[in-house]
Amino acid sequence: MSPSPFQSSDSDKGSFLSPPPITPSEYETVRKIVYDQSRINLGPSKKELVMARLSKRLRALGIPTYAQYLDFLGSAAGRDEMTNLIDSISTNHTYFFREPQHFDFLSQVILPEFCENPAHKGGHQFKVWSAATSSGEEPYTISLILDDYFSTRVRGWSWNILCTDISTRVLAKAEEGIFTKDRINPVRADWLIRYFDKGVGESDGFFRVKDSIRRNLTFRVLNLLAPSYPFRDTFQVVFCRNVMIYFDRETQQELVNKIYPLVEPGGYLIIGHAESLTNVKHPFKLVKPSIYRKE
Repeated sequence: MSPSPFQSSDSDKGSFLSPPPITPSEYETVRKIVYDQSRINLGPSKKELVMARLSKRLRALGIPTYAQYLDFLGSAAGRDEMTNLIDSISTNHTYFFREPQHFDFLSQVILPEFCENPAHKGGHQFKVWSAATSSGEEPYTISLILDDYFSTRVRGWSWNILCTDISTRVLAKAEEGIFTKDRINPVRADWLIRYFDKGVGESDGFFRVKDSIRRNLTFRVLNLLAPSYPFRDTFQVVFCRNVMIYFDRETQQELVNKIYPLVEPGGYLIIGHAESLTNVKHPFKLVKPSIYRKE
């Protein structure tokens, strides 16, 4: 096993200096571009974050100012850079079993509800959509729970997880399934042995999710606010966590109502603990904070 080949694109450009601070008009232009492309709503408080992340792109490209970077974005040569811009803004740090109450609810409530119901005896397929996959810690956490459940408690079921994200870069990293120890720290010791290959030699310190698990995950680049989705599957559970916090109320409402038809009757939508659908019109029923159900 080799460590992830996805190295930072921030190659050394020699004596590159930090760009001058972004001006209010430049920041407003970045905000508009990001909103138009991804519906991420960057408020004034995100200015320092934007500068920190975009300065890396300027360094990688050898561009000295934000004004020149914006000119580049608007040129034919900079068309592909739009993807890198959205990647830079939308990528978040995460780890296995983040917000563990959601995974407890999955294993203790949702799975028995669907899979131990006599009406489902004979076997079915359990489908989950990880709608904001990021670098993969969320769907792989789900995969450990599903594999353990269906191999020890209930037989006759298959399972798969659709993993989508707007960021091509982090989704490629997620598909590799390679993580450092700090990202998988919360994983139980027996699951670490059972579900991960440990790197040796140059790969020491890296852990890769075993192929027996990874083959049940499908990765697709997807903008959640696209006019339509390129699939017709329905899911028992949709995890859409820590992405709507970046959206304005109108966009949140649009997204939740787009997700609703893709949830099976009796299925669940799980959002982040820091998010709320208060004042958002939608047909889901609140089960408990951050967990909603389709009646």
